[in-house]
Amino acid sequence: MSAVELSGDALAQACAQALLSRDAASRSLGIALEGARPGWARVSLRITETMVNGHAIAHGGVTFTLADSAFAFACNSRNEPNVALQASISYINAARLGDVLIAEAQERSSKGRTGVYDITVTRGDGELVALFRGVCYRIKGTVLEGAGT
Repeated sequence: MSAVELSGDALAQACAQALLSRDAASRSLGIALEGARPGWARVSLRITETMVNGHAIAHGGVTFTLADSAFAFACNSRNEPNVALQASISYINAARLGDVLIAEAQERSSKGRTGVYDITVTRGDGELVALFRGVCYRIKGTVLEGAGT
């Protein structure tokens, strides 16, 4: 089935899968795609020994990367390629070795060539770990047929 024949949730899921297949950074960390819909995505990651810092808590960069991956899958969910223009994160609670983190991205605005997305990162028990906000910029091409354009 071509991208032209896909729409809604099926298109968002296909775009997220295509991006993940080309995203060596997310795959190498073990980030798993939990779901995607237009303007929304959810990913998860188990904190391993190689992801903790000198305080024995999850490295902030790992948490940021998880949130950034959710952001990417959400803002590229309509087969229109977007790249990050700006992103910030606030760390609320520490994550520790063995914790499963879940990042859920939600579109807040998409107008013209920019979009704004809020991403919450929680532990598997639902406790808030971080809040991330990303702004994306639409570029030329398509996500599904446009790899490398």
